[in-house]
Amino acid sequence: MNYLQAINPAQETERIISFLKQTFKKQHIENAVVGLSGGIDSATSFYLIKNVLASQNIFVAHLSYFPNSFPEFLNIAKDAKIPQENIYNLSIKKSVDAILSCHPEQREGSLDQIRKGNIMARTRMIFLYDIAKKNNAMVVGTENKSEHLLGYFTRFGDAASDIEPIQHLYKTQVYELAKYLGIPKEIIEAKPSANLWQNQTDEGEFGFTYTEADQVLYLYFEKKESVEEIVKKGLANAEKIISRALNNQYKHLTPYIIKASRI
Repeated sequence: MNYLQAINPAQETERIISFLKQTFKKQHIENAVVGLSGGIDSATSFYLIKNVLASQNIFVAHLSYFPNSFPEFLNIAKDAKIPQENIYNLSIKKSVDAILSCHPEQREGSLDQIRKGNIMARTRMIFLYDIAKKNNAMVVGTENKSEHLLGYFTRFGDAASDIEPIQHLYKTQVYELAKYLGIPKEIIEAKPSANLWQNQTDEGEFGFTYTEADQVLYLYFEKKESVEEIVKKGLANAEKIISRALNNQYKHLTPYIIKASRI
């Protein structure tokens, strides 16, 4: 049984487009930068932005560490009539490797792959914000609600953005929207991955699927059901999913600050 309510893709698209238009207008900014990774989230964000801004006002970047990680990138950009000068197909390998070469633990061979992945994610964001600065643009985020609740993001890396079109949608709802928007089949069917190391997948790291996680997160955070109640519904990984979400809650609370005292 699917406990998470299905979205109406047409209405949701209209709602998001309205939000994007209002935000760009309010900020007096006409340009956007989108990092296209090859995944469904960034593709969905890009397709939504295409409905809001003229192609000459959109800047797209594929910032890869591994070669040929997204061979369709240029075709998607060109199909959207993004001007050649607005397309950044860059390798971050030299930049990341330069940082790693300074790291004593990397030289010793003891720096773990998650920390290396964080460096990659933060390096990508340096490039995106530099492109945004050059072109007076807002950086469009690509985070979904599942990743947000699970804390599956790098602070000041892939979580950094100026505007988030799909953060209110669970991953499985993003799939619904992506199909409606006509995103290429190869992107929709690709295994979700942050591309932070070879053969890395989100669900492989989790030990559970997004389909199950979305049900559990919805029941726990929105319907306020207990883990025990959720398990009884047949969602066996409920404890693991909620434990991961709660252990990463601190990511939503930082930076911790001293509240101003009353004078």
